Amino acid sequence: MIALAACHAPAALADEAPATSTQEQAHQAAFEQATKAMQAAQVKGPAEIKLRDQATLKLPAGYVWVPEPAAGQFMKAVGNHPDERELGLIFPASEAQGWMVVARYEDAGYIKDDDAKNWNVDDLFKSLKDGTEASNEERRKNGYPELDILGWVEKPNYVADTHRLVWSMSARVKGAPADEPTSINYNTYALGREGYITLNLITGQQAIGQDKVHAQTLLSALDFNEGKRYADFNQSTDKVAEYGLAALVGGLAAKKLGMFALAAGFFAKFAKIILLAGAGVMAAVGKFFKRDKNQG
Repeated sequence: MIALAACHAPAALADEAPATSTQEQAHQAAFEQATKAMQAAQVKGPAEIKLRDQATLKLPAGYVWVPEPAAGQFMKAVGNHPDERELGLIFPASEAQGWMVVARYEDAGYIKDDDAKNWNVDDLFKSLKDGTEASNEERRKNGYPELDILGWVEKPNYVADTHRLVWSMSARVKGAPADEPTSINYNTYALGREGYITLNLITGQQAIGQDKVHAQTLLSALDFNEGKRYADFNQSTDKVAEYGLAALVGGLAAKKLGMFALAAGFFAKFAKIILLAGAGVMAAVGKFFKRDKNQG
């Protein structure tokens, strides 16, 4: 059984640096409530997770699934807006790891993938950066840090045979020192007949080499249901998306996904504890999911 520790990070943060504003206190309280909700809702692998009527995720052992609405409560607590596309969150069962995966379904219609043959990664980067800048105003209004997109960690790669897309970008809180750890957003997409599912890994730069294996493992464990697969598309009856594959990397990704807000926003709030522990951006979250030492 996996037990959720009693919000050690927020408590320690309060001891080290008391909240300086009502807004910060509200953020901390929301975070504590969200972690309690995740504890009550968690599902431990191995388990079959139904992703609406679209797909099934065969969650392996060593992973924890947090469904809605608890997942959405946590996302809101760390700086993201409520999003009906969210399916749930995935965490490691072990506190020794410090990453999380956000699962979403976009009912966009059938995504044509022919533009992947000719896309320009420099243009995609500019679109992503511009979209992030446009989102910074909203983050600022809500008391969360603005973000800088730094560069590719892994350039966009689309495998046409499996209809899977992967790309990764690094980000940092705007105005942060150059030596401050960056956050990594590792994005995986599975295209289906009526839309697509994203499994977005949030981790730190130091850990991306080992943590991206988890994103790839989970992507491989995801299968669309019969009749919902990309190959089941019927051009005479089915909806076609208004955009192509490139939009999933460019400005659309920045405006709609907002994953950098989660990683950088969380780091900004709990940086002192994370740095003292020598851990990555999401390590504090991982520590909430601890093995019950009284059970095997």
